[in-house]
Amino acid sequence: MAPEINLPGPMSLIDNTKGQLVVNPEALKILSAITQPVVVVAIVGLYRTGKSYLMNKLAGKKNGFSLGSTVKSHTKGIWMWCVPHPKKPEHTLVLLDTEGLGDIEKGDNENDSWIFALAILLSSTFVYNSMGTINQQAMDQLYYVTELTHRIRSKSSPNENENEDSADFVSFFPDFVWTLRDFSLDLEADGQPLTPDEYLEYSLKLTQGTSEKDKNFNLPRLCIQKFFPKKKCFVFDLPIHRRKLAQLEKLQDEELDPEFVQQVADFCSYIFSNSKTKTLSGGIKVNGPRLESLVLTYIDAISRGDLPCMENAVLALAQIENSAAVQKAIAHYDQQMGQKVQLPAETLQELLDLHRVSEREATEVFMKNSFKDVDHLFQKKLAAQLDKKRDDFCKQNQEASSDRCSALLQVIFSPLEEEVKAGIYSKPGGYRLFIQKLQDLEKKYYEEPRKGIQAEEILQTYLKSKESVTDAILQTDQILTEKEKEIEVERVKAESAQASAEMVEEMQIKYQQMMEEKEKSYQEHVKQLTEKMERERAQLLEEQEKTLTSKLQEQARVLKERCQGESTQLQNEIQKLQKTLKKKTKRYMSHKLKI
Repeated sequence: MAPEINLPGPMSLIDNTKGQLVVNPEALKILSAITQPVVVVAIVGLYRTGKSYLMNKLAGKKNGFSLGSTVKSHTKGIWMWCVPHPKKPEHTLVLLDTEGLGDIEKGDNENDSWIFALAILLSSTFVYNSMGTINQQAMDQLYYVTELTHRIRSKSSPNENENEDSADFVSFFPDFVWTLRDFSLDLEADGQPLTPDEYLEYSLKLTQGTSEKDKNFNLPRLCIQKFFPKKKCFVFDLPIHRRKLAQLEKLQDEELDPEFVQQVADFCSYIFSNSKTKTLSGGIKVNGPRLESLVLTYIDAISRGDLPCMENAVLALAQIENSAAVQKAIAHYDQQMGQKVQLPAETLQELLDLHRVSEREATEVFMKNSFKDVDHLFQKKLAAQLDKKRDDFCKQNQEASSDRCSALLQVIFSPLEEEVKAGIYSKPGGYRLFIQKLQDLEKKYYEEPRKGIQAEEILQTYLKSKESVTDAILQTDQILTEKEKEIEVERVKAESAQASAEMVEEMQIKYQQMMEEKEKSYQEHVKQLTEKMERERAQLLEEQEKTLTSKLQEQARVLKERCQGESTQLQNEIQKLQKTLKKKTKRYMSHKLKI
C-alpha cells in the first residue's frame, strides 16, 4: 500500500518572479514521494473571480489557497495542494491554483499565456473560471486558448510541410470544465429551458460568414470545440451580498445562499467522480515522480525559449523511468538468485534453470515499469546485463566447485600421500595395495555430495599430477614381472585417455547447454516484448479511435451549423487521422515481423 501524502496546506509549485517561471524544489520533493497515481485538477481564470474558493472546497477545507478580495492577484505562479482522493482509494488528488490572468500589476500577458498552457499540460481536468454569462467579452478573455498551438507542441519534429492539427493535441489535453460565477440570468434559449451543459454548447455555436469579425467570433469557440471534446459547465449564484464577499472563507454554509452551497457541492461531486487519473500517450498513468518530471521538462523548455513539447516530455520521462526499470529488474534478479542459488550447483543445468526463472521474472519487472523504449535500447541493456550476470554465476559456480573439490581431495587423499612418503608402498606387492587404496579413496570422493561441475576435472588433474608417484611404486614393486608392469602402464594410459575423452564430451555438453540457454533467453525476451507491443498497440488504437470519434462528432456539429470551410478542414483532418491509423498498424506489423 502506497503511503498517503497529505499536505496541511498549499505550497508554491512554480514561482512567477520578475517575469521568470521557476520551480520550487520543496514542492518537487513532495511530488517525488507520491507513488500513487494522481488526479490533477487545475483552475485558471481572471483574477478576483473566486478560483481559490472552489479549490479549497475540493481540498475539503474552508481555507488554504489565498482568497483575494482586492484588485490585486493573490496567487502568484502555480500553487499545489496534494490531498488523498476522497472517492478513489490509492489515488492522490493534486490541486493546482494558478495566478489570476490579467493582473493589472503585470503589464504584459506573456506569463499569463505560459501559465494557461502549463495548467493544460499538467492537468487531467482543466477548470476555466469566469464571472457572469458566456458572452463575447467572456470569449475574448479566453483568447489564451487560441494561442495553444503557438505555445505547445505535441511532436518533437513534425513533418516540414505538415502543421499539427487539433487531433495531435486532443489525445493528451485534459477535460474542460467552465465555471460561471455570480450567474444571474435564467438558463434558456428561444424560450426553452437549458441545462448548464446545453447553455455551454449553445454559447459555442459558430456564426456563418467569412468576414474578419466572423472569424474573430468563431476562433475561440472553434478552439474549445476542437481541443476539448469532453466539456462540462457549472453555474453559481452569488453566494452572499457583495459587501460580505471578503469574509467568504470565514462564513459557515448556513450563512450562504442555499442554492450556491448546493451548486458548489454538485461541482465538487462531479470533479471527484469524473476527473480522470492524469494519463500520458500510451495509457501511461502519472504518479508524483512522473508529474515532477513533466514540470521540470516543461519549465526547462520555456526557460530556454523553446515550446513545451509533449513528445519530448514523455521521452525524457521514459529515459528516467526505463533506466530505473533496468535497475529494478536487476535488483529483482539479484534477490531471487541470492535466495535460490547454493554454490556449487550440482550440475550446470540446475544453475541455468534457476537463472532462466529469475531472468523471466526480471524481464517482467522491466516490462511492467518501462514504456516508450525506443528501439528497445533499455531492454537490450537489460538483456546484456542479465547475460553477464549468468556468465558471472557460471564462473562463480565453477570456482566454488573447484575450491570445494580441491578441499575434499586434500582431506581424503592427504593420508595416502603421507603413507607414500613413509614408504609403506615401496615393497613387494606394494603397488597393488596402493592401487586398491587409491580406488577406495576415489569412491569415497565420488560419494561426497555437492561437488559441482568440476568434480571430475579436478580429480583427473590430481591423479595426473600423481602419475609419477604411481609409476615409481609400480617400477619398484619386485613381485611384478616386466610384462605385468607393461600391461599396467598401458591400462593406466587407457584410463587416462578415456577420462580425457569424457571430459571433452562433458565440455561439449556444457557448451551446448549454454547455447540452448542463450536461445531460450532470447525467445523469452521476444515473447514478453511482443506481448507488450500488442498491449501498446491496442492502447494506441483505442486513443486514435477516440480522437477519430471526436472528429466525426465535431464534423457533424459543424455541418449542422453549415460552416462549409470548417467542415472541409475537418474532413481533411479525419482523412489524415485515418491514414495515420493505417500507417501505425502497418508499421507495428512490420516491426513485429522483424522481431
